[in-house]
Amino acid sequence: MSENRETSTMLGHQPGHLPHSGHAVYAISVAAELSGVGVQTLRLYEQHGLVSPVRSAGGTRRYSGDDLARLARVIALTAQGVNLAGIARILELEDANAALRETNNALIAERDRDPNQH
Repeated sequence: MSENRETSTMLGHQPGHLPHSGHAVYAISVAAELSGVGVQTLRLYEQHGLVSPVRSAGGTRRYSGDDLARLARVIALTAQGVNLAGIARILELEDANAALRETNNALIAERDRDPNQH
């Protein structure tokens, strides 16, 4: 078994599969290429709090699949003519909505597990 396959197996990855969506592995140049925007645009989006890539110990930005999905949402909103402040507010509301939905689903699941709660 090659070293890359051994490492991949140890990390729980199957050969030929992408990293987990929350795993930050993409450098800024790769994220820019995958998202179709420039590196400076990614830095601008980060300055406005629209995306928050993790930083390596050396300070290098690392983007995850989740970051790339968020970038796609930002790009779609800019294409619709929404300014960066508006995008920040929309993303904030979408994040809050998703958190509320998760909480609601957890409460429903808890209620359904305990029939005496009805």
